[in-house]
Amino acid sequence: MRLVHLDLKGAAPKVSYLEQVFPLLSKLGANGILVEYEDMFPFKGELETLKSPYAYSEDDVERIQQLAALNKLEVVPLVQTFGHVEFILKHDKYRYLREVERFPNSLNPHVPDTLSLLKSVLSQVMDKHRHSAWIHIGADEVFHLGEGMDSKNWISRNNGDVGKMYLNHIKEVVNFLVSQYKGLQVLMWDDMLRKISVGAIQESGIPKHASPVLWFYAPDFDTEQLGKFISKYADSGFKSVWFASAFKGTTGPAQAWTPLNYHLKNHLSWLKVIQAMSKFPLIKFQGIALTGWQRYDHYSVLCELLPVGIPSLAMCLQTLVNGEGLAARACNQFLTVSSRCVRSRVTPFDPSS
Repeated sequence: MRLVHLDLKGAAPKVSYLEQVFPLLSKLGANGILVEYEDMFPFKGELETLKSPYAYSEDDVERIQQLAALNKLEVVPLVQTFGHVEFILKHDKYRYLREVERFPNSLNPHVPDTLSLLKSVLSQVMDKHRHSAWIHIGADEVFHLGEGMDSKNWISRNNGDVGKMYLNHIKEVVNFLVSQYKGLQVLMWDDMLRKISVGAIQESGIPKHASPVLWFYAPDFDTEQLGKFISKYADSGFKSVWFASAFKGTTGPAQAWTPLNYHLKNHLSWLKVIQAMSKFPLIKFQGIALTGWQRYDHYSVLCELLPVGIPSLAMCLQTLVNGEGLAARACNQFLTVSSRCVRSRVTPFDPSS
């Protein structure tokens, strides 16, 4: 699987623009989209306060999935369930669910209402994605975990094991999803797992239903270190592993133009890792997500927008499909089409958002 990440937490594309982009993604070699809705999802009822004034409508969400299906793109929704939940915790209504009262980025896993809220959020999203075979629960960069008073009390009773505290919360989220949605496969970012022991991960039972997504965005990351992580996850009981590269949005929070060579090198490094997966017979490589961040976090300024990043996306996708030698030639075939999307008369996003 090759998923193109759509980060909707800033300058989210209009559906009319996605109608132009999806055929291009398919031609370039993508077969799925990873949709990080955040506050662009049309939450309703008790959760209506979470949605942006510019949020997609229910019809928009349905249309996006129809367009994806027409272009043979799997839709994988991404819902943050631990860290990076500013779009929830910025509201006074949910302030009491913060791990640390001063910071609106991470949930307190010890308050019962935290899991109740997440169940409602996940249910609304999944009920609009009944045909999705995967869901991504985020779970990365849970800043300040262990610093809240509830967590400190828990840690004092459990020998200071922050890793186990993290796993307990993720286990609850994963178990809810697989019990409610038969056959659903769960993805999660891997960075919080890197420092947790193999034994603790095995004991949690998470590997039965979830797959880690290893993310590295640098152009020349340490492939040897990454191999150690893959071996660790195989030993932990995970049956499959995913990777995450970046085609834009990782070279500066206010970056205006995508540095192509930087992202090309990142994908060439990932290509080497994918080609070496035969070294790890106990775990299966299942796919890669090409991330394209719009903001570094909910409160950050915008970095490169999607139209600006399309030439980089074309190059990166074709590198994964054709390998290093044929990528440049193949890109020439598609970049003319890409430039039309960038220069399209259809405004790609609502300027007021």
